[in-house]
Amino acid sequence: MLSGAVVLCVAPASFAYRPFDGTDAAVADRGALEVELGPAGFVKLGPDRFLVAPAIIANLGFADRWELVLEGRHQLLLGPATDVPRSRIVDTAANLKTVLRPGELQDGTGPSVAAEVGVLLPTLNDEPGLGTQAIAIVSQRFGRVTAHLNLGFLLTRDKHLDLPGSVIVEGPWTWSVRPVFELLSEFREPHQTAISALGGLIWRASDSLAIDAGVRYGRASGRSLLEGRLGLTVSLALLAKT
Repeated sequence: MLSGAVVLCVAPASFAYRPFDGTDAAVADRGALEVELGPAGFVKLGPDRFLVAPAIIANLGFADRWELVLEGRHQLLLGPATDVPRSRIVDTAANLKTVLRPGELQDGTGPSVAAEVGVLLPTLNDEPGLGTQAIAIVSQRFGRVTAHLNLGFLLTRDKHLDLPGSVIVEGPWTWSVRPVFELLSEFREPHQTAISALGGLIWRASDSLAIDAGVRYGRASGRSLLEGRLGLTVSLALLAKT
């Protein structure tokens, strides 16, 4: 039961765009590697507390409008451990993401539309087996505000159907530090529904470095959820463009 609740409080796994659970309708440039690193985070679900250290997502732009996404997170249970492992690696996944319609996020006009599909990989000391997931993403700018809508489905490793959704709102892209907000929901069964809200900041320190911080609060599986996130995103020119 504890394991399932933890999965709910951090899913969906591979749609991430720091510090959010959802993502935007953009991909890494061809030949670029974007590394989203959360060196330390904290999750409190009911009376249980977890250290997340680290959380890693790697996005490789291997072709125009395409990227490969690999990710995983290490969780450490704080306090007494009962019948569950104290240390585990969770949210392991491999995905492909593509831009279906270039738009404002690609310096064009109108909404940007993307899709992401992939496989949930077996975890370490948590969930065996494979799962699948798919999501549709629409991003658009409304004046100085940018919004991202995520709608998807997820077949878990234990073969349950989850329906995650997310709405992200970002402050002006031209600001070096912009406020951000996300409303996230996930439905599996009525007693396992999760809903939460995140507020935070993104500081674009340079064209290749962004630093983020966020706090998320909500409920998952009937228990209160509090999470703190601090991380960074680094873009590297890994492959030569041809």
